[in-house]
Amino acid sequence: MSKLKYFLISGLLRVAGLLPLGVAQFLGKWFGLLAWMLRGRSRKVTDTNIGICLPELSPEQQRQLSRDSMVHTGMTALEIPLMWEWPVEKCLGLIRETRGLDLVDEALATGKGLILLAPHLGNWELAGLFFSSRYKMAALYSPPHIKEFEEYMIRVRGRLGSELVRGDRKGLMRLMGILKEGGVAGILPDQSPRGKTNAFAPFFGVKVRTMTLVNRLILKTGANVLVTYAERLPNGNGFRIIVTEAVPGNGDADPEIAATALNQSVEKVIRKVPEQYQWEYKRLRHRPPGEINPYYPDRIC
Repeated sequence: MSKLKYFLISGLLRVAGLLPLGVAQFLGKWFGLLAWMLRGRSRKVTDTNIGICLPELSPEQQRQLSRDSMVHTGMTALEIPLMWEWPVEKCLGLIRETRGLDLVDEALATGKGLILLAPHLGNWELAGLFFSSRYKMAALYSPPHIKEFEEYMIRVRGRLGSELVRGDRKGLMRLMGILKEGGVAGILPDQSPRGKTNAFAPFFGVKVRTMTLVNRLILKTGANVLVTYAERLPNGNGFRIIVTEAVPGNGDADPEIAATALNQSVEKVIRKVPEQYQWEYKRLRHRPPGEINPYYPDRIC
């Protein structure tokens, strides 16, 4: 059954990969808008996240952001097949502008390596492709639920030599090796981590389970850390790669302080283009024991 799902999904990806950017974004926009209007699970999660994380917005502003977020998430979903199926040069040709690359050069000049935090903001697949085209890079990933799909994902993401490593002990050791060699490690920092090596830290004022992997890598290797994302430009005009400094404290010896700095680093870039963040993800579901699950108010964490 999983093989049948793989062939079906990979076939759909290849078909979607034939689309021009403008058509993919147009279709994604309307899929996202339809999902928002139907008020399904994704809409409920989006509304919950925005209501909790951005209470300073008026009800109308929250409603508009919810709509815009699902539109952008729809566009991201239709853009990803392009990033996986298009020739690399064609993908990189979508980047119209870069900001902050001097920060990357300065960090790598120290010889200590660089951790690039790439939240689910804008088109993170294009951001990964861009940096793997310029630097020796390894990226952390979680294996997909469909086992057969893993090989495909590794192949398309590693077209420029970027090394994909699993989020296990072996993968951690490999990331440390890359950083000690002065390379780049790409990490999605806004996922709810598994396992025991994590800490509870505020994310938009709400304490949630947060990865301590970045902190451990910094303490072990002395690596620098920056934040990046590929901002979607309006009217199908491509993307802008942005690199910015992380909030100080990611390398603190106290895991909770470091996790707080990590979340604040993510918050900082989300606030710049909140409509392009994937608010549809249940980031707040893992809270300290005894707290109410915001997505299921009748359940206790």
